[in-house]
Amino acid sequence: MKLPVIRHLQQNNDKESIEKTIEVLESFTEHRSVTDIDMDVIGELLTNLCGAVEVHDMVASGMNDRDAANAFAQKVLGSIDR
Repeated sequence: MKLPVIRHLQQNNDKESIEKTIEVLESFTEHRSVTDIDMDVIGELLTNLCGAVEVHDMVASGMNDRDAANAFAQKVLGSIDR
């Protein structure tokens, strides 16, 4: 997870485009020729894309971009500590 990447994706793409990208990447992972290295890269991309969708939702509910991104990062870090 890279917060600057998540913020960039959220600020420069609409939620629907990000969700379509997630669908395409998930479909790609189901192909038999995808390697472990491919899966690692795609996993990182999916993490950042899903984070961007969550930040979009927080902004839509009234938070500003910066606070939403920081809240998402804290949520992730809090779940890792458990």
